[in-house]
Amino acid sequence: MGSSPTRPSAAELAAAQDKTVPDVIGPGLRVLFCGINPGLWSGATGLHFARPGNRFWPALYRSGFTPRQLRPDEQDELLGLGLGITNVATRTTARADQLSSAELRAGGLELVERVQRFRPQVLAVLGIGAYRTAFGRPKTAVGPQSERIGDTSIWVLPNPSGLNAHYTPEALAGEFRTLRSALDKGGPATS
Repeated sequence: MGSSPTRPSAAELAAAQDKTVPDVIGPGLRVLFCGINPGLWSGATGLHFARPGNRFWPALYRSGFTPRQLRPDEQDELLGLGLGITNVATRTTARADQLSSAELRAGGLELVERVQRFRPQVLAVLGIGAYRTAFGRPKTAVGPQSERIGDTSIWVLPNPSGLNAHYTPEALAGEFRTLRSALDKGGPATS
């Protein structure tokens, strides 16, 4: 499997503030996973969900989206599986709560443009609070949404950050598995 990327130094983490991380995206994806914004580890490494303890990569594997647990430095392998990664807000911060509501709303508009351009089957937003703010849907719950972006279905999943104590690793993987099962049955059902 190779070795994990080296741990960024404190100086590298500090220098990562406000950087951006390129999307892993292409046309015709089954699912475009959308984080809130890159954290400092991701900004320092240029890799999505790079911080040790982030549960995105284990949840992808445990839910059956990937045949093995990928590392952040293997993120480009997602494209061959029909999967991609983007973010609501592109600016790297130490914590997602450092983003303003205006920044999330502006990021939501830019996200709609990306979805219209690349046309994934499903946009899976990883973070209910970010989705509520970015899309002006204060009563949204985890799961399929009735709204669409063109032909793209929207599904809200829990934030995979290790700071999200509301979801155990198994419960998080279970939410990802529900989306995968809906796709395997011919497409996500909407509420």
